[in-house]
Amino acid sequence: MDIDFSLVLVILVGVCGGLWLLDFLLIKRSRTEAVENYKRTQVSGQKKDEIDNTLAELSKEPLIIEYAKSFFPVLFLVLVLRSFLIEPFQIPTGSMIPTLNVGDFILVNKFAYGIRLPVIGTKIISVDDPARGEVMVFIPPHENKYYIKRVIGLPGDTVRYENKTLFINGEEIQKEYIENITVSTSIGGLAGTLSSETLGSVVHPTQHIDVAGGRRLRTTWVVPNGHYFMMGDNRDNSADSREWGPVSEENIVGKAIAVWMHKDPGLNMPTFFQNRLIK
Repeated sequence: MDIDFSLVLVILVGVCGGLWLLDFLLIKRSRTEAVENYKRTQVSGQKKDEIDNTLAELSKEPLIIEYAKSFFPVLFLVLVLRSFLIEPFQIPTGSMIPTLNVGDFILVNKFAYGIRLPVIGTKIISVDDPARGEVMVFIPPHENKYYIKRVIGLPGDTVRYENKTLFINGEEIQKEYIENITVSTSIGGLAGTLSSETLGSVVHPTQHIDVAGGRRLRTTWVVPNGHYFMMGDNRDNSADSREWGPVSEENIVGKAIAVWMHKDPGLNMPTFFQNRLIK
């Protein structure tokens, strides 16, 4: 089961902030009154150390309040950073190979396409629209979890993908052969090709399997207003908008900007030798 960390953070911030406020408005007053009552009624002749210890005990915050005050600023800062600025994300599948590998940890720019409220995702400030060729994190229409793919089609575009060739609005997208490779699939390694594709101002790699046909019968899609057509760079091994349709603007999470760490699956140590900007 996937954990909604934004929701968890909001709840923790709310609980810690609520306890802090409750202490400020109600509980702290009772401690102050207890201290004042003791000062008025203390027995003469008590040693100073005894008085100081008693006063310290009476004014001491409950442990839960102490923890709430300590954690609140840290949790609030993490919530702000994660919700409005930068959020970390781990690549779980190979659909974006060769651009991104399984085990890559990336940074997602949360304000590139607008400022959104945490958890509910409502946009409150518009910043910019996704551009063709950018790598974007989003929630697909069929599943409530984060996906990452490349923006292929913009609102109103006609996207055609046929015989391993991409067309946008009737224009064939430039693709240059680089080399022959072996493509990892669920049934093992298959012969394939590595190419360089140009989408707008973005030049990025793609890979294809050197076999005819495929499981998809549909080849042409029209992108509705307020939606984006997403595809993986691992073109023959990616579940994307060709299967579950375009992504609504409301489900955009942010723009993937950089790989900051990599960890191979299993009991492997993370490495920082593959850090790079995402194109």
